Amino acid sequence: MKKDEPPLDFPDTLEGFEYAFNEKGQLRHIKTGEPFVFNYREDLHRWNQKRYEALGEIITKYVYELLEKDCNLKKISIPIDATESEPKSFIFMSEDALTNPQKLMVLIHGSGVVRAGQWARRLIINEDLDSGTQIPFIKRAMDEGYGVIVLNPNENYIEVEKPKIHVQPSSDCSDEPAEKRERKDKVSKETKKRRDFYEKYRNPQREKEMMQLYIRENGSPEEHAVYVWDHFIAQSAAENVFFVAHSYGGLAFVELMIQREADVKNKVTAVALTDSVHNVWHQEAGKTIREWMRENCCNWVSSSEPLDTSVESMLPDCPRVSAGTDRHELTSWKSFQSIFKFFAEASEAKTNSLKPALTRRSHRLKHEEL
Repeated sequence: MKKDEPPLDFPDTLEGFEYAFNEKGQLRHIKTGEPFVFNYREDLHRWNQKRYEALGEIITKYVYELLEKDCNLKKISIPIDATESEPKSFIFMSEDALTNPQKLMVLIHGSGVVRAGQWARRLIINEDLDSGTQIPFIKRAMDEGYGVIVLNPNENYIEVEKPKIHVQPSSDCSDEPAEKRERKDKVSKETKKRRDFYEKYRNPQREKEMMQLYIRENGSPEEHAVYVWDHFIAQSAAENVFFVAHSYGGLAFVELMIQREADVKNKVTAVALTDSVHNVWHQEAGKTIREWMRENCCNWVSSSEPLDTSVESMLPDCPRVSAGTDRHELTSWKSFQSIFKFFAEASEAKTNSLKPALTRRSHRLKHEEL
């Protein structure tokens, strides 16, 4: 027998869910100390999923708060010339992001439900804040003298309720006889009743019908990356710009290169990709872009090989090395130390007017010898 689904009415705070992050950044039940339980109600997968999504929305807001309060980043509304009434998004920046003359780090997450400051919602909920958020990258970057910009590439539209369309009742001055009209109305009512009954059975708690209003010049991750480049990164004083891009963020970076090749080459010193899903053939990246990527990018991919071990690539773009994990969502966190080392070496090589690739190649060989 099919269970009746409880109301899809969930708390809007962590406390309401009776969860909190402990001193290790792990999400734990306030009373039991247990980790998050997905199957809160057995045999009600849809309800459990909706509960998980509701918690996820709270996590997103919680991470935004940490970016402002814990990392001292500023929330910047975009488009920068938006009117009061149009849909808006935002990014986060350190105080010195545009004025730091030396170094700027740009962080881009992957696709899906994640928002600015997150690598993976699943990790935040089931593991901890360090592995699932960009906060360790932000804090270390700021400690090492980088300015920081955190992109928000999945915030592409706002949702509003669809306006209800009122159907005008048929006019009484119709030529149809009253009896026939009544019969038609009765059939119409019966049809609607049957449809509503079926809809209630199929979807016991029908959610409101929503429509999407896209954010100008930020309607996709690729558009967003180009917009933030044009209005912020390209305007920054930093001599060396570094990107960390995870999964679909890597594809967005390659698209940015295709759109702004000369500018990117001029300003970007090194790019750390983590299990990037870019494809230089499908994206039609030209030979000069592929050559630049070979010299200035490195992709830490999911692999069971030890961290930084060279991994064969089928595509003629950047070198691929192991992230030291075969879990896609963990690749950024596991390659954290290596990424900062890679950036330091790239900076040093640029200062010494050496090709970064030479430094990297010797770095990888050292690891392979071990």
